[in-house]
Amino acid sequence: MNNFLTRTLTGAILAIVVIGSIIWSPWAFFTVMGLLAIISLWEFVKLFPTEPKAKGTVIYYFLGISVYVFVSLTGMNVLNFANLLFVVLSFFILIAVELFRQPKPSWIQIAAGFSAFIYISLPFGLMNSLFSIRSGNISFPWILLALFILVWVNDVFAYLVGSVLGKHKLYPKLSPKKTWEGSIGGLVFTLGAAWLFSRLVSVLNLEQWLWLGVIIAVTGTLGDLSESLLKRNAGVKDSGTLFPGHGGVLDRFDAVLFATPFVFFYLYTL
Repeated sequence: MNNFLTRTLTGAILAIVVIGSIIWSPWAFFTVMGLLAIISLWEFVKLFPTEPKAKGTVIYYFLGISVYVFVSLTGMNVLNFANLLFVVLSFFILIAVELFRQPKPSWIQIAAGFSAFIYISLPFGLMNSLFSIRSGNISFPWILLALFILVWVNDVFAYLVGSVLGKHKLYPKLSPKKTWEGSIGGLVFTLGAAWLFSRLVSVLNLEQWLWLGVIIAVTGTLGDLSESLLKRNAGVKDSGTLFPGHGGVLDRFDAVLFATPFVFFYLYTL
């Protein structure tokens, strides 16, 4: 019970911070996500089995945060689209720097950096782009708010339905507690929340909202499993200890990180 209360309180505070930053201003959200991106890069380094560890390399953090900043500011229409070329250059800069690492360079180290930029910096940056996407004449970022709420709905109800009805394991090798019943339950409730958004907000029609719900539920689950794979390879239970009862930033944001690029792509194809 104490763990449940801890998880609930931590989750509530985190939700207040995220939603509060969205409501406050794009720059508040940019700052909050930037801090979370830095912590995520640090957690990722601890989980990735490379030697020597990239945490001793300033360039790793510099390039990781630079990717976040350039993607974010381009999506916020602060920078010209051409500035995204730095994102491409960052990969080659990382390779060049690794060539001079002592005692010996490692391509595995380069792969760790690439993975972190794609898995962490890029999605956190794309979240900022959702502030204005398909906003029309409505200034409030409903799509961005919906992304987090639908991810949370899927996560919570997949857990609740799975706890009550779960019998068939979804992927026992990676996540022994996840079940097909829970995943289906999470999808159903996510679609219900998407339907509710369609009744309240006109930035998308009903069909588009429902498809958004499907995309978030499916990719959010894949994101959870992906981080489970990362942790299992590292032999740890949690990516960190920042959030009591939840673990680290990657534990708490694994689903939304994986879902964001798919949501971004979907909305830009409408």
